[in-house]
Amino acid sequence: MAGAKKFRRAVVMVIDGCGIGASPDAGDFGDSLSANTLSNTAHQLGGLTLPTLESLGLGSIANIDGLKAKSSPSAYFGKLQEKSNGKDTQTGHWEMMGIVSSKAFPTYPNGFPKDVIDKFIELTGCKGILCNKPYSGTQVLDDLGEEHARTGYPIVYTSGDSVFQIATNVEVIPLKTLYKWCEIAREMLQGPHRVGRVIARPFTGTKGNFKRLSGDRHDYAVPPPDLTLMDKLTNSGRAVLGVGKIEDIFVGNGLTHAKHTGTNEEGLDLTMKALQGKVDLSKMKIHGENRDDVSFIFTNLVDTDSLYGHRRDVEGYGKALVEIDAWTDKILGVMNEDDLLIISSDHGNDPTAPGTDHTREFVPLLAYSPAFAKRKLDESARRLGIRDGFYDIAATLADWLEMPWDGPGRSFVSA
Repeated sequence: MAGAKKFRRAVVMVIDGCGIGASPDAGDFGDSLSANTLSNTAHQLGGLTLPTLESLGLGSIANIDGLKAKSSPSAYFGKLQEKSNGKDTQTGHWEMMGIVSSKAFPTYPNGFPKDVIDKFIELTGCKGILCNKPYSGTQVLDDLGEEHARTGYPIVYTSGDSVFQIATNVEVIPLKTLYKWCEIAREMLQGPHRVGRVIARPFTGTKGNFKRLSGDRHDYAVPPPDLTLMDKLTNSGRAVLGVGKIEDIFVGNGLTHAKHTGTNEEGLDLTMKALQGKVDLSKMKIHGENRDDVSFIFTNLVDTDSLYGHRRDVEGYGKALVEIDAWTDKILGVMNEDDLLIISSDHGNDPTAPGTDHTREFVPLLAYSPAFAKRKLDESARRLGIRDGFYDIAATLADWLEMPWDGPGRSFVSA
């Protein structure tokens, strides 16, 4: 919007499912104390080459094969310990924005109760469903994709997260119908069965060549129970852009603009172009008035989690990190002096661990601004150690963006 006040800017990039060591309470969530997404991945691959993240200080947070601990890293570095009761996408992202979830969402290790499935079939008219158990999202297509094509029944499955996932082949069930069924499920799943997310999982192809359509995935989430930092920003006239599945996680709350992305590369490219002012924000507006600038960009990079962590694909996970590292270098190159970049994660997803679920871990924390060069701080001054709560990100953003903040947390980077 012409004439609008220009604000300082901040970016949070979430490398989805990127832990850096088991939390002390990992056993309470069914995870081993040996879980460590970054270190175990690097070790199994014989080392990682991530020069940009290394220069920011990633190798100074933990022992990661291939990365050195820099004597003068360019970023503040440390790790965060989650306070919320969970190890899922929603609780992690919500806590970053200032909300602690004390009550866990329901999970279904034995599948959904018969009355839930019967009600879903009745309300949707789908006549039947396949699966109804925790399953790998790709393996379930290999095992049931042909039967789905033969019967037309949707594949309903879950995971270690609080999710009700519906997979259909777009060549069998129109995408519009899949979305409608998900909307019905979201409205139906209330009370004790109020799962965190209902997820539309469209796919295409035939046996041996099934492919999930990540760009058409849609999450129908429970909205945050309270105002987040993003709400406070938008209520004060700031423009907030959500990249990737951020819009779904927060059900549009606290966002003025949003864009779903199909790949990490697409999300990273959009983040960089938004910083450069090279995106048409009018095409991404979901709330509020049109603006020609963005104060806060919240980007989720999901491939590490959905494509590689859950599939226990160590090699793919490593390649995704290399891609993120290269794009991070490009993003650093277009930042203004008073921009702030925070890189972190929402939970772990150790591809070397047994099973296919998330892992309860600390998450890495890197915070960089070109303005830091003037501070001439040594490694010890930038070492943040272990921060108690993901919500320190919200407190830091509020400090940097000069917003009053009465939520939890402490700023780790003074403006």
